[in-house]
Amino acid sequence: MHFFKKTGLIMRELTILVINNYGQFCHLIHRTVRDLDMDTKIVSNMSTVEEIMAEEPDGLILSGGPTIKRAGIGSEYIEKIDVPILGICLGHQLIAQTFGGKVGPGEHGGYADVEIEVIEEDDILRGIGPKTSVWASHADEVTAMPEGFIQLARSNICEIEAMRHPTKPIYGVQWHPEVAHTEKGEELFMNFFEVCEGN
Repeated sequence: MHFFKKTGLIMRELTILVINNYGQFCHLIHRTVRDLDMDTKIVSNMSTVEEIMAEEPDGLILSGGPTIKRAGIGSEYIEKIDVPILGICLGHQLIAQTFGGKVGPGEHGGYADVEIEVIEEDDILRGIGPKTSVWASHADEVTAMPEGFIQLARSNICEIEAMRHPTKPIYGVQWHPEVAHTEKGEELFMNFFEVCEGN
């Protein structure tokens, strides 16, 4: 069991797998999760579902990446593995595409500070709103949510900054909670771990 000073939360050590989509911050996600006292491992996005399940994960984090074409077989994990999933940037877009949403180029390309408006705190954004500053790239973004999905956050440059599946613990955020430029990034991860623990 681990006690987290920031939140006062007592939680068992979870196994969180970070799916490598070749984003520049994948190893930083892994380090952040490890520094929050979780058992974590980076795994290839070409690993089979059986290989992923053999690790007995409590949750999956789909990392960012350069293009949806580099996402390997990540959509199979989303469809077939019944654990909580957090998609970050490309991972967020992959979740949308897997469930029938649309992804396209954003009007505001590279990385920048973005002010996020939290529409629905839900599970992963609890305690983060009503507004927060994050580090995000909008070279590509979710342009249409999958049918039934719940919008969690927006900004003045992107309408779908965060979303969740209507019934499953599957969440996507366009921004990078693992980088120092993002406010309350650790809180987002801790909220996700709570979902994993309760699943």
